[in-house]
Amino acid sequence: MHSFLLIVETFWSLCSAHIIRVTLRPICHFFNSCLNKRLFSFSVFLLSSLFPPPLLIKQAEPVDESSVKKMILTFEKRSYKNQELRIKFPDNPDKFMESELDLNDIIQEMHVIATMPDLYHLLVELNAVNSLLGLLSHENTDILSPVVDLLQELTDIDTLHESEEGAEVLIDALLEGQVVALLVQNMERLDEQVKEEADGIYNTLAIIENMAEFRPGMCTEAAQQGLIQWLLKRIKAKMPFDANKLYCSEILAILLQNNDGTRELLGEMDGIDVLLQQLSVFKRHNPSTAEEQEMMENLFDALCSCLMLPSNRDRFLKGEGLQLMNLMLREKKMSRTSALKVLDHGMIGPEGADNCHKFVDILGLRTIFPLFMKTPKKMKKTGASEKEHEGQSLIRVDRLMELYFKYLEAVQQADKRIEGEKHVSMVRRGEILDDSMEDEFYLRRLDAGLFVLQLICYIMVEISNSGNSQLQQRVHQILNLRGGSVKIVRHIMREYAESIGDGKTEEFKESERKRIMDLVDNF
Repeated sequence: MHSFLLIVETFWSLCSAHIIRVTLRPICHFFNSCLNKRLFSFSVFLLSSLFPPPLLIKQAEPVDESSVKKMILTFEKRSYKNQELRIKFPDNPDKFMESELDLNDIIQEMHVIATMPDLYHLLVELNAVNSLLGLLSHENTDILSPVVDLLQELTDIDTLHESEEGAEVLIDALLEGQVVALLVQNMERLDEQVKEEADGIYNTLAIIENMAEFRPGMCTEAAQQGLIQWLLKRIKAKMPFDANKLYCSEILAILLQNNDGTRELLGEMDGIDVLLQQLSVFKRHNPSTAEEQEMMENLFDALCSCLMLPSNRDRFLKGEGLQLMNLMLREKKMSRTSALKVLDHGMIGPEGADNCHKFVDILGLRTIFPLFMKTPKKMKKTGASEKEHEGQSLIRVDRLMELYFKYLEAVQQADKRIEGEKHVSMVRRGEILDDSMEDEFYLRRLDAGLFVLQLICYIMVEISNSGNSQLQQRVHQILNLRGGSVKIVRHIMREYAESIGDGKTEEFKESERKRIMDLVDNF
């Protein structure tokens, strides 16, 4: 112990006299090589207590434009040196291993640039972006991970928003260098059984998400560079559920938002079938974790986005998507609500007519009506008499009329509030209501339930024109009993007809308006 204290005292004297400068790591390494564990721990305690911080920790140099330039140039030199040695000694790793360690060190140092997005232009001007992209195809996967980590930190969405100008320059350079294609190629050769490489895939997806959030317009380009194909392949891979599969589902849903080109591309790659296959797992089983439930919702969102494209509705029909959604509704699992949303996207508008017919053919109405009635009691599938069937129909009409009066009251209250505001604006303040204010008032009416009320009235006039006099009488009977008015129903339907905008052509809009008005006149 006395010898140990002499060693400490000697080091202290040398440091105090500025003869040598030391850090804690080499000193501890020295003590560890010559002392037992107890003395080593004691040495660490003494050194951290006795030595002033300036002697133990190397002072960080201030980071400015000049130091960043120096750092980037060092990176370029080390990258070039490593490439040169690999070409010169391809079969002798000992010759280039040290250069790769040096390259890794400088890449780690470059993380400081991510704290200064206003200096991102230096990465582009000094060709560092192209060099980083080139390293994505490096033979050593141990170099890939630090490069991906750096790109992920550089493209962090919060950092990008700190300097819009610097961010634009960086994103432009990355897209010009086909960054997504390179990232996809990189993910293809990574082995997710290795934790570091699995983390590399996760960080790669984070880069894509950051760029898509900052510049949504790049989604189409990203999809065309092999990303959609890789995502579908990864999602359907027979692997245990993990964070990467969840992230893939999230990125897929992002790429399909408001992008018909990406939706068409996914459809052409049989992506609708992939989504249906993955969702079929949840028709009889609930997700086992919150993360798995999130993945399920992402896949449902992706499917809904795809169904906004008419050609994908045909693929959905041929892939027996209606049958799957119908089963999910019957099984009453967590997927039930999302399945209903998918049916809505798949059957809406004139392009959904084939799906509507098929849904009726597979007895989908028998599944839908209990949801509409909010009485999900099991009914006999066969053997019901005609009288029982009529009774069930009348019960559904009663429920429809109950909803009609509920939403009518909500809309009428909203109308009163809006009329009061109009009176204040026009009479007291002398303001003139322009189109923007009228649009705002109309949106408020929709929020209050106008659209739901319009759909309810539409069903009322449809069943009244179905040829079943008993249903028509029931509608009018309940209207009269509760003080309702046929005129109000007709007024709501006329307003609905005037606002039709789903049709692709003016000819369709006009024919649909005429059809609705004929129903209203016969109501």
